[in-house]
Amino acid sequence: MKNANFFIPVSGINICLLGFSFGLPADLIAQDKNIYDIRKPNIVLIISDEHDGKIMRCMGDPYVHTPNLDALAESGILFRSHYCASPISGPSRQSLTTGKYVSHHNVWGNTVGCPNDILSLPRIMQQQGYETVLTGGMKYNGLNYGWSSYTVANGYRAARERNKREGSDIPKKRTRMTPGVFSDNGTSIGKEFAPIGVTDMDLFTDVSRSKDAIAYIKNRANEKQPFFLLVGLMAPHYPLQSTQELVDKYKDKIPMPEIPEGYLDNLPLNYKHLRNTRQLEKVPAEVVKLARECYYARVEWADEQIGKVIETVKESPMADNTIIIYTSDHGENLGEHGLWWKNCLYDCSARVPLIISNPKRWKGGQVRSKNTESVDLVQTIADLGGAEVPEDWDGESMLPYLNDLAYNWKDFAVCEYYAGYVASGITMYRRGKWKYVYHARMNAKYGPEIELYDMERDPKELVNLGREKQYKTLILELHKELASRLGEDPEQIERRYRSGAIPEAPQGVIETNQCN
Repeated sequence: MKNANFFIPVSGINICLLGFSFGLPADLIAQDKNIYDIRKPNIVLIISDEHDGKIMRCMGDPYVHTPNLDALAESGILFRSHYCASPISGPSRQSLTTGKYVSHHNVWGNTVGCPNDILSLPRIMQQQGYETVLTGGMKYNGLNYGWSSYTVANGYRAARERNKREGSDIPKKRTRMTPGVFSDNGTSIGKEFAPIGVTDMDLFTDVSRSKDAIAYIKNRANEKQPFFLLVGLMAPHYPLQSTQELVDKYKDKIPMPEIPEGYLDNLPLNYKHLRNTRQLEKVPAEVVKLARECYYARVEWADEQIGKVIETVKESPMADNTIIIYTSDHGENLGEHGLWWKNCLYDCSARVPLIISNPKRWKGGQVRSKNTESVDLVQTIADLGGAEVPEDWDGESMLPYLNDLAYNWKDFAVCEYYAGYVASGITMYRRGKWKYVYHARMNAKYGPEIELYDMERDPKELVNLGREKQYKTLILELHKELASRLGEDPEQIERRYRSGAIPEAPQGVIETNQCN
């Protein structure tokens, strides 16, 4: 049964109740927050920004130094094939908040998100008695979706409940760039390459964000009410800068991207547009080298901040009953495939880290290699908290897979990109070892285009099998499965995107003459 949300203030905490689906009687909740079920685990979810899922020592990268994340993996369970919902922050983080695929919540880019009063992950956790707090950022553009906040400067602040989105809620038709038409950028390169190099990281925002998280955890030490804390960090997201010590540490250590001769000529047209629009076609070798070194330095710096939060949990009296989760919103191309930043569906952009740790619950040092996706993580957090998710949320709880390596896990993931810099939407379906990527039709002349990779034989995704006739049957099968998972064909999603679909108008613009 689905009912309207309403809120009851409890000792400065907003508890979201959905009809009668909450876990404790409202009159008891209102009397004393210390009667919460202390058996429920505390959950600390750390989300970084732009962390390529393979660039951790525990994932086999021989160059990076990530002792804190490696230790977390050693004490927990490492997921080797975990995918974000979209290789761009806004849509990806909306999926982590709403529990839905991008084409189901209809937030396509880094714009205003869903209405603030939706039934979100923090709100369904509140139904089970959790205090839900966000320290740092989630690119919500001023909205909070039920998260309260905590900072060293201001302490605890309850969520401000605003039911209207900031910005227009009127759908408007969208236009794509003209396919096959490219700009002459000369020797210009993307603005994200500057600044680059050495800086004083003491001034970077994650310093205060990690301090806020640490202060909150210490402040909760004597509370009985379970908490769900989301720590939103920015690094290793650019600028490509780090401390002198760390930049020097990686100097001349990081190999250049592997790009076979002639490879760039055969990129899908969307990625050629991405290279052209973001001015990535003529990045000098010395800039490529320094940028990769600085990114590795920045990953290590981020690991230091994450380690401080993890250590605070471990030193607290709540350690045995606190689950620590680390992930990121999307990856970083780092020059591979001739691309930088994100916005594509190669693994360097779409695959993200995932580590889940609580030594009292799960034996450490375990690995899960089957495909998982961010909406699965949302379902898992809800399951750990005893929360019931709405019927229209996507994904499956990974709790049975966490508990048993032999569990018959679904082993697939979906990732979608419909935002800017490309001429049509791109959708990925990873099933087992196969990775299928569909570029929707751009116009009558161009598209659709298909990529197919055998990720066991070709983990770097350098050999596109999508043009080979022997895989035609497999491609048709994978496309049918993808459309089934999404509930519509990617071509229909592209049409909805162009028509102006937003959360309030998922089908897009309704023409005036259609209303007569």
